[in-house]
Amino acid sequence: MADVLDTRQFRSSTEAALMSLAVAVCYYAAGRLGLMGRLVVEGVVATPIWPPTGVAVAALLLLGARVWPGIALGSFLVIASLTTPGPTTVVTVVSNTVAPLCAFLLLRRVGFRLDMARLRDGLSLVFLGGFGAMLISATAGVGLQVAKSSLDKSEFWPVWLAWWVGDTMGVLLVAPVLLALAGPAGRFRVRRWKEAAFLGLTTLILMPMAVLSSMSMLFLVFPLVIWAALRFQLAGSMLCALFASVLATFEATSGRGAFLHLTDVEVMAKLQAFNGSAALTALLLASIITEQRATRRSVRRACQELAEVLEHLAAGEPSPGPPGTAETRPAPPGGHRNP
Repeated sequence: MADVLDTRQFRSSTEAALMSLAVAVCYYAAGRLGLMGRLVVEGVVATPIWPPTGVAVAALLLLGARVWPGIALGSFLVIASLTTPGPTTVVTVVSNTVAPLCAFLLLRRVGFRLDMARLRDGLSLVFLGGFGAMLISATAGVGLQVAKSSLDKSEFWPVWLAWWVGDTMGVLLVAPVLLALAGPAGRFRVRRWKEAAFLGLTTLILMPMAVLSSMSMLFLVFPLVIWAALRFQLAGSMLCALFASVLATFEATSGRGAFLHLTDVEVMAKLQAFNGSAALTALLLASIITEQRATRRSVRRACQELAEVLEHLAAGEPSPGPPGTAETRPAPPGGHRNP
């Protein structure tokens, strides 16, 4: 019996180690991708979208808290690829690990569902997983820069805001996409596939035009996001929002299109406003549509059950009871029922 328990513990530990290693690889890859779209704010490099936070939160929600070593390892690898690790690296790694863990614990505390089929799930991810938990990593990271005297105190808030928004956008844009892709795939009819292909083609044509245009036509993105949310819920809307945000980020870093002739602070403010609006529109609207469809299905199912009961009553038959319950028997003559 002891050998069996030891074998199970070994398998569990090995599985956790392999999953943590996979999370570390994904975290590092997402970090390298995020650094491709970095901006300079007050002389400090900032990323408008930091995908590793979304990867970390999604990994914790899907695999559990046991993969936190993978987040810490991935954070350390990203830092080591940029600079020589030092004593302050520990603080950054800890804050980058604790923030997603806090997001995971808060979401689990409020009963967050991975399918995000309720509006409360979308609001929980926005305010608890994004806005709330990411305060930890932003405050610790920028506070460390001030403590090291590499950043002036007067520059704290602009840099803190850029750091916090970057981490939050990673949660709001990347985590829902990963959760949607990891969920069960829905059945598409041929007509839905045609509509999905048409939406994808329209997105590939219209979104670059809206973002690359120097006439500041970013608003053209939102009808596509709304269309995707109405017809394809979370997966469609979040993929559209993520694609638009990535395009806008790369245009902002090069100072072209809608970000032409803007200062660094103006570029960051405009980009953050656009990314936040796209993420919130896609996430919350998709949650509302999904919840309404689930409610409609429940009402339709209840109506069908009620119609069946009425049919039985009209035919003089006993109504079918819930599974596992005995049917009501008519009383024998004399008005007394058998026990």
